[in-house]
Amino acid sequence: MRYGAFVVVFVLGARLVADEPRGKVGEKLARQGDEIVVCGQFFHTTTRVILWSDPGGYDAYRVEKRFAPLQLAEWRQNGGLDSPNRYSTRSGNLNALETERVRGGGWDLPLLQRTVDQFVLHYDVCGTSRRCFEVLHDLRGLSVHFMLDLDGTIYQTLDLKEKAWHATIANSRSIGIEIANMGAYPLNETATLSKWYRPGGDGKVVIIDPATGKTPAVADSAAVLIPSRAEPVVGRIQGQELRQYDLTQKQYDALARLAATLCTVFPKIKCDYPKDALGAVINHKLPDAELAAYQGILGHYHVQTNKVDPGPAFQWRHFIETTREIMAK
Repeated sequence: MRYGAFVVVFVLGARLVADEPRGKVGEKLARQGDEIVVCGQFFHTTTRVILWSDPGGYDAYRVEKRFAPLQLAEWRQNGGLDSPNRYSTRSGNLNALETERVRGGGWDLPLLQRTVDQFVLHYDVCGTSRRCFEVLHDLRGLSVHFMLDLDGTIYQTLDLKEKAWHATIANSRSIGIEIANMGAYPLNETATLSKWYRPGGDGKVVIIDPATGKTPAVADSAAVLIPSRAEPVVGRIQGQELRQYDLTQKQYDALARLAATLCTVFPKIKCDYPKDALGAVINHKLPDAELAAYQGILGHYHVQTNKVDPGPAFQWRHFIETTREIMAK
């Protein structure tokens, strides 16, 4: 009897210790400011991240228009959208029982890791992440998981368990990012690039917002916003000769850290890009069968024939090598 009572007390005591929550009631859990959210869990990236729930964040869960006057912000008003929703539930590769479970938000990390195997890179043709969110959310009724601003600040607008509307047939299986960059243009079209990229006082090209004539407004007001290469890059995408200014170095640094995080959290996202037989990046849409089988990082133009982002200036090899170095550390 005494031995049995001891066992009961010991087991109950062990259970209480095991169930004891960490921290104290009402204690604030500090964030470092570099976390992304996956299935409600935080994962560090080692670069600055502003979440949709943070001051200054961009919330794709909200149905009203972010930048319209309050009295005109309802989604049907002021150039109404077709739907209040800008995202939906991932459904690719799920059976009926799994689909029913996740409809209520019931994703667990292993199930999401099984589902997500692509990271799609876009440029936004908006110049800044603020304008990008306005165009996607307020005007087009679309969404993307991340936006990368000129100063390297990453904005997350949705938990990665959500199906963002950014890359048509790849949406159910992919994570998307819109990179602040004015894009690529045929060689005879120079107006947009000449407005946004201008010679600075020291001869270097600087990025200027044509609407204000000043440096674009970003979270880091001290950031120097210049392309990582001074001259525009000419290259062929989807059979077109295009000209584009490169990303800023801060964008490459932040993107590599985010990609390293995603390739670590999602093992099916291989840290590589679509290559031809000689190891060069493929510069056109992948054939349907290859796209269906592909697992890794890719451009929007690898998914759709009518897209050319992230453009000919994007340094695929440098980006992937940097990402792998971060993962190795």
